[in-house]
Amino acid sequence: MVNVELNKQAKLSPHLASPSEAALGHSSELDGSRLSPHFSLGELCKTSVNTLDGNIPSREDVENLKRLCPWLEELRERYNRQYVETRRQGVQGVQDNTEEEPIIITSGFRSPEVNKCVGGAYSSNHLTGCAVDIRCVGVEQAIRYAAILLDTADEWKQDYDELLIERNRHGRYWVHFAVRPKDNRRRTMFLNEK
Repeated sequence: MVNVELNKQAKLSPHLASPSEAALGHSSELDGSRLSPHFSLGELCKTSVNTLDGNIPSREDVENLKRLCPWLEELRERYNRQYVETRRQGVQGVQDNTEEEPIIITSGFRSPEVNKCVGGAYSSNHLTGCAVDIRCVGVEQAIRYAAILLDTADEWKQDYDELLIERNRHGRYWVHFAVRPKDNRRRTMFLNEK
């Protein structure tokens, strides 16, 4: 596991993509703050909300984010193997040099101030670094992601807390996935914002 040092003296710089990058250190140093081969601390703490608290996770929050990473790595590997490679092989005579598709996190850790600004639930798993929202290109991809995560839970004999396929009023889909240190509920649902 990566030992991440938080920069408590950092100030928000206008050239950084998010307040969390400023709070956690310089952007070049953040690139080295990997929680797993394909996911960085900055990626799992990014926010578009500019708050005074800087969206800084505690050490415990970082440990919770690390707990999510094996699931995200497995999702990335299986999705690319099952769907991206199969799609490439299905087109005869066409050479497709497309790289693997990344898993894109749109929300991970949220400070109480960020959570309030985005309208998050007062008891959200995002507040403790136990949840991520994964961008999906339509409902089909959301269902495939959910199926992979369900299969992974069964094969690993591990529970998750929440696996939600969500849709907003604009028709955009994402998968909300949460794993707590204990007392996981295996809550699985489709949710539509009204």
